Amino acid sequence: MVTLIEPHGGRLISRFVEGKEREEIVERMPSLRRLTMKDFEVSDLYMIACGGFSPLEGFMTREDYHSVMDNMRLRNGLVWTIPVTLSVTEEEARHIKPGDEVALTDRNGDYLGIIHVEDIYPNDREKEASEVYGTQDKCHPGVLRLYEKGDLNIGGKVSVVNRPKHETFLKYRLDPADTRRIFKERGWKRVVGFQTRNPIHRAHEYIQKCALEMVDGLFIHPLVGETKKDDIPAEIRMRCYEVLIENYYPKDRVLLGVFPAAMRYAGPKEAVFHAIVRKNYGCTHFIVGRDHAGVGNYYGSFDAHYIFDEFDPEEIGITPMFFDYTFYCRKCDGMASYRTCPHDSTYHISLSGTKVREMLREGKTPPPEFTRPEVAKILVEALSRMQTT
Repeated sequence: MVTLIEPHGGRLISRFVEGKEREEIVERMPSLRRLTMKDFEVSDLYMIACGGFSPLEGFMTREDYHSVMDNMRLRNGLVWTIPVTLSVTEEEARHIKPGDEVALTDRNGDYLGIIHVEDIYPNDREKEASEVYGTQDKCHPGVLRLYEKGDLNIGGKVSVVNRPKHETFLKYRLDPADTRRIFKERGWKRVVGFQTRNPIHRAHEYIQKCALEMVDGLFIHPLVGETKKDDIPAEIRMRCYEVLIENYYPKDRVLLGVFPAAMRYAGPKEAVFHAIVRKNYGCTHFIVGRDHAGVGNYYGSFDAHYIFDEFDPEEIGITPMFFDYTFYCRKCDGMASYRTCPHDSTYHISLSGTKVREMLREGKTPPPEFTRPEVAKILVEALSRMQTT
């Protein structure tokens, strides 16, 4: 009998409502005040409802919001590093008070659920920018999004009646309850999760396979929620993952699913957040590479490793697997890292994401030492089509 890791806080949350309760909410929603959510807030609503953000049952109230910024913990002491909030303008807030129910819709006007308002409080952008992102620079995409939010936040539990509508990746949209069932069916006791917002290249493949040597299964969990505009589109990335798994991975030891959350680009704080979320999906281990969830030069290359030292391991529960900078070494004639390769950088082949994107836009194929030929072909063809449309 396979016993899976407990969700964060000990219980997998579900805020989807069914049956009579759902019918009652659906019936009264048109009479409620309505709030149109931004795309990344819709992603957060879904992640709360499906249990991916366990133990959260709704958008954060003032106490949790400030506790997370001040202490990297919820008010009950549980480790949590990223605020999950729902913003409103001052005009919208004039018509809302604690105790109200507010209907939540997406930008198309489709009803998703309701929030049971417990709290309305100021959105402290300067503090959140400094404490979570480490900068108030609006060139940082996470900070820019923060400053585009409303002046106030409303907190409270949510009840979700409809999932956000999707037309892509349907077979890969697995809830935490789904992945936990699959892990159990496959007999995986030790599962390592891998977060990515980029196509998997040889360095990623190397660290994944190193991790796979030590566990029963690998859960490749690419983020397909909102990202910055110059990131490679999720549809292209998913084709790359599929072709890699088809040709280079043991299929009975790998599961591919999509992570529908939005990217924060919060570096070390987001590394802990990503680990906790994958714990909710049933992973016992989580890969943390160089500059995890970073952007630009806002974070040190290994800040996302060091932050885990600020917590007792049992507080987080999932085991981080730290990997150094990896590359192809012509002298070693294979993939290596600074921990294993004795040769100087003149033998190393590595490309930044920015450099790869530049090559693709110019129609150049990245070298096979950087990415598999099948992946390079997909990227070059896709970027070429994008430039001609």
